[in-house]
Amino acid sequence: NLPRIALKAKGDLAWFFEELERVLNLCAGQLLERFEIVAAKKARNFPFMMGQGNWLDSETLGWNDGIREILKHGTLSIGFTGLSETLMVLRGAHHGENASSQNLGLEIVGFIRKFCDDISEKHQMNFTCLASPAEGLAGRFVRLDRERFGTLEGITDRECYTNSFHIPVDFPISVTEKIALEAPYHALTNGGHITCITMAGDAQNSLDAFEKTIRAMHDAGIGYGCVTLP
Repeated sequence: NLPRIALKAKGDLAWFFEELERVLNLCAGQLLERFEIVAAKKARNFPFMMGQGNWLDSETLGWNDGIREILKHGTLSIGFTGLSETLMVLRGAHHGENASSQNLGLEIVGFIRKFCDDISEKHQMNFTCLASPAEGLAGRFVRLDRERFGTLEGITDRECYTNSFHIPVDFPISVTEKIALEAPYHALTNGGHITCITMAGDAQNSLDAFEKTIRAMHDAGIGYGCVTLP
């Protein structure tokens, strides 16, 4: 919940990053604890996954063998939501509005990514930075933060925080500019990401615009993009 960390920071950017690191360590500890619980199981506890060879190297296991070394092929993802509202708290504008906010947004997500890379090296496991698609959770976060911090314009006065690094859906911005601003975050979020573009009208009547959108995503470095049609 990046906006909550920002609200608690009260404008102190250094404190924001200190608290972010504390929360990241908490998340990593929870993931490692959960990993140990699952890793204590045997291959027989997952007859379909192991029996069909769906997990890398699972074909080498007997039914009574442990699965720790198999699970280590998977990922332990730390996700975030509400970057837009976080920047509203810290800068008074989100990353779609000015370059200063965009730079800070990249610094924040880059900080999370570096944490994941460093702890991956420490534990020799696959920690990744995830751009969370968390509509339900983002709504719960807003309700909790509204109770705690009050109704704040552009921050807690909405139904849910903006997903991951997305620019708010109600912000007027061109397709190419939205793609250009969100693309750099795709390189940082190796646990998963998406950029969504909404097209008005019938796509069959706008094939050139549709193709230009897809090519713009490709050229900007969008890892996973979608075009939403009515």
